[in-house]
Amino acid sequence: MDKEELEAILGLSCEDRYDYFLDLVGEEREVWILINSEEHFLKLHSDEKGAPDYLPVWPSSEFATTYASDDADLTPKSIALPQFLKKWLPGLDQDGIDVGVFPGSDDSVWIMEARELEKDLREELSRF
Repeated sequence: MDKEELEAILGLSCEDRYDYFLDLVGEEREVWILINSEEHFLKLHSDEKGAPDYLPVWPSSEFATTYASDDADLTPKSIALPQFLKKWLPGLDQDGIDVGVFPGSDDSVWIMEARELEKDLREELSRF
């Protein structure tokens, strides 16, 4: 993917990036997160008062790398979709952590409960 295409996708609305995320994850069968040198995953805080923390996720390493370009300690890590569905999402739900799907270049992000994302991903997989 060239830089122009990458920037165009990052500039899409939250809803369009969410649809892109579902399509690409459905095809590639993996989700990308960012981890630090201690292998801890990146967890962000919502600006909304009282909102839970969230785990940002991306549909490919290129998008995660672009997001982390200002922080040398963060690197992309792939999670196989079956593992993400069976372990990560239930764990996040149990811990009260939401998921921030595909943060954009303007820092907008689609934040949702882990259960909702699991439902949408399983629905996407049923189309294949």
